[in-house]
Amino acid sequence: MWRRSLKSGLLSLMAFVERSTIIRFASNIGDRLKKLNESKQFQRTLQLFHQHQKNNNEILSSLTITQALKACTHLKDIQRGKAIHDLVSSRTKDDHYIVTSLIHMYMQCGDIRSAETLFDNTKTKVPSMYGAMMKGYLTNNEAQKAFEVFHQIKTPSEVNLVVFFQVCANLKTQQALDALKKVLLKEENSFQSNYRLATSSVNALVECGDVARAEKIFDKIKGKQLPIYGAMMKGYVATNQAEKAIALFKQIEGPNDIIVNLLLNACAQL
Repeated sequence: MWRRSLKSGLLSLMAFVERSTIIRFASNIGDRLKKLNESKQFQRTLQLFHQHQKNNNEILSSLTITQALKACTHLKDIQRGKAIHDLVSSRTKDDHYIVTSLIHMYMQCGDIRSAETLFDNTKTKVPSMYGAMMKGYLTNNEAQKAFEVFHQIKTPSEVNLVVFFQVCANLKTQQALDALKKVLLKEENSFQSNYRLATSSVNALVECGDVARAEKIFDKIKGKQLPIYGAMMKGYVATNQAEKAIALFKQIEGPNDIIVNLLLNACAQL
């Protein structure tokens, strides 16, 4: 009797160890794929993924799958991306990381319809999915659709806001400017402490023709860096305020080529 119990216990222990090893192995594969992607070895990423995939797709971690999709995106390899989608289709209902990566892959490969279908069929949407759709539309020269997607988001993330500002800068319409102003009023407190948001908003306002409002945000920012100086100088040059552009240039330490070209454009207006 005791031998049977001992045997049963050993079998349970062995099964537990095996499951733990498989899970740890799957996690290690994800980390290895990530390192390959970071070093831009995208073909090797996919080779490693397919070597270890076999029939074990149920134990592939989200990290492993999203890194494989990232490699497909960079290579514009939509066929292998679709194959991975088929492989993990049962997991798209409850894994927003995979869904977001798939949407991004389809959009960056130019398959807008597949991205839209996946997005529309996803019941519980998270900000990253909206962001992937917006970026995709912008990449595919459909900024107006990206603009419309933004207004479906209940609580935009920082990334959503940055992409929205890029969309408005691309559209350069009165509708975009009006929407931009509403967002700025709502998120005003965030901009003074978030350099990325501040820079994106200044650039969007300049592109939409509201240099005066851009200037107000610019003046409140501490620790300014080259991108926001460039955006503000561009606005001054666009509105024939050469003196302001030149005065701003004098505040910049270590200007880059873009800043110098803006200075030359300002000088040409004198």
